[in-house]
Amino acid sequence: MSLPRAKTAFTAEDYLAWEERSPSKHEYLAGEIFAMGGATDAHVTITGNLFTLLRAHIRGRPCRVYMAEMKLRVETADAFFYPDVLVTCSPEDRAAPLVKRQPTLVVEVLSASTAAFDRGRKFEIYRQLPSLREYVLIEQGRMSVECFRRDEHDRWVLRAYGSGETVELLSLDFSTTFEALYEDVVLPAGEDDGDWRLPKEDAD
Repeated sequence: MSLPRAKTAFTAEDYLAWEERSPSKHEYLAGEIFAMGGATDAHVTITGNLFTLLRAHIRGRPCRVYMAEMKLRVETADAFFYPDVLVTCSPEDRAAPLVKRQPTLVVEVLSASTAAFDRGRKFEIYRQLPSLREYVLIEQGRMSVECFRRDEHDRWVLRAYGSGETVELLSLDFSTTFEALYEDVVLPAGEDDGDWRLPKEDAD
């Protein structure tokens, strides 16, 4: 999130009406509207990789996967966000064309400007969604995947993944190689092994 715009007394209805007319995307939290910055090549590539894998996995099931453009409503926090990836298996969400409210999985690809908020306040807000089973954070500047899972006692347990491991999303009975998430991503020089690209033929 960036700094809020000058007006500080937006209602949710104000936001939705304004957002419908706006040429750029904004998130909303308790009366404030936040402009969203542009995404990097790595951010878009990681998001697209995961969306493609999930789309193939849930084909024929009642679940739906959305990428970047779909708003997620958290009523208890008076918030609207645009997760990088979200999956919902709710019949109510399937019938709602503009806003989803009952996600099973939410994924955020981290950037320097959003990482602290995504790990902190945003995760606190997402945890208020009773339907949410897993929250995944993927680094774009280095190879790192963290999955927070809600257990049977309503506690959130972290499972971190690294190179060579199989990434599992238990809420969807889904698994993929760690490297598949970073296919065609070039990391900044000095991160991990310096400039790095995983060719497609090595991602299988």
